[in-house]
Amino acid sequence: MTDKIKPSLLTLPVELVYRILDNLDDIRLLCSMQNVCIRINTILDTYHRYQTLTKLDISNDIIDDQLAKYIANAIRRNKTLAILSLGGSEIGDEGAQYIANSLQENNTLNSLNLYRNQIGEQGAQHLGNALQQNKALTILFLLQNQIGPQGAKYLANALQQNETLTTLYLYYNQIGDQGAKHFANALQQNKTLITLDLGDNEIGDQGAQYIANALQQNKTLTTLDLGTNQIGDQGAQHLAKALQENNVTFYLPHSIPIAY
Repeated sequence: MTDKIKPSLLTLPVELVYRILDNLDDIRLLCSMQNVCIRINTILDTYHRYQTLTKLDISNDIIDDQLAKYIANAIRRNKTLAILSLGGSEIGDEGAQYIANSLQENNTLNSLNLYRNQIGEQGAQHLGNALQQNKALTILFLLQNQIGPQGAKYLANALQQNETLTTLYLYYNQIGDQGAKHFANALQQNKTLITLDLGDNEIGDQGAQYIANALQQNKTLTTLDLGTNQIGDQGAQHLAKALQENNVTFYLPHSIPIAY
């Protein structure tokens, strides 16, 4: 009696595999089907939805470290995805490390949104390392994380070497005056950053002075958000002086006028 051959993805005709892929959502298509085997990778590369997948938003879904690893592996190989949003997903330092490592190999992703996660200074360190290598990312959202002054240092150091990132959002990350100093040092070297959001970061007059001094040298930054900080009249005076040398647009606490 002849044994019946059980159908599998390894033996099914390509058109039937396409039909299976038709029933997968984007996250499963991106993460679950890659690296199953060489044949499936080849089929996936010719599948229309995969070829045209440029944006993936899975914000507000819980992403544990294992899922973050799957996503990172997918990013590493993918050549179409341009925008990835993983906000509000409870990603921590380990998950951030997986994502950061993949960025060192990915050359197509240009916008990464990691807002409202649980990324601390170690996660920021991994992302900083990635920014020193990555040549594609232009926009990074890290709002409402927990990178602190040391995490700010890692990212600021990366900005001294990175030549592609134009927009960095760091609202509510508790970087303080010391973190502001690190970014001020970076702004004296960086020539590509256009928008920097440091709102609600416990920055006071001293931090404002650091940034103001840097802006007298930096001529590329056009938008700087310092709103909801602790900047008083003295800090505002330093920023006003910087405006005599720089055309940057400031967003400050509403009670602080800047005359220039």
